[in-house]
Amino acid sequence: MPSVREKVRIIETQTLSDDWYVLKKYTFDYQRRDGQWQRQSREAYDRGNGATILLYNRAERCVILTRQFRLPVFLNGYNTLLTETAAGLLDEADPETRIRAEAEEETGYLVDNVEKVFEAYMSPGSVTEKLYFFIGEYDPARRSGTGGGVADEGEDIEVVKMPIDDALRAVRDGEIVDAKTIMLLQYAALNAIV
Repeated sequence: MPSVREKVRIIETQTLSDDWYVLKKYTFDYQRRDGQWQRQSREAYDRGNGATILLYNRAERCVILTRQFRLPVFLNGYNTLLTETAAGLLDEADPETRIRAEAEEETGYLVDNVEKVFEAYMSPGSVTEKLYFFIGEYDPARRSGTGGGVADEGEDIEVVKMPIDDALRAVRDGEIVDAKTIMLLQYAALNAIV
């Protein structure tokens, strides 16, 4: 795949916000396919990269999901808790190490073997974040606690054990609307993981 490095010239960078994460406005020249240079400006939100995991159990044909309040989706009219796979920012850790810790923090399950299945940019038009997607089989006997996240970080997470068929139905019925969760559930279904 061709590099676009020679086709982009950053002219100016302006920090608009540095409160929760970093929002910057970039003015740049971009060389179009016809060879002409065009001046453009865009805002990009940098929150770092993250990882997410679908915890599953083959014998029970179940997955472990979470439910929590998400302000941005609430502001966009979604009035229930969001059902999601466990996830978190890398905070400079490697993706595999971080997702094991995040799974334990959010769900209480200790997961030894995780498998990275793909990487994806979730909103490439405005957010720099790349997500690393994992799957991992949980053992009901290997639970370190109740999960729920880190209260000091504002997390109040409900742990949800759900049969895979119910989770896939919830995607079809529009009850699960989180993109990373939909992608991992579809991956599990396509590859007969659960």
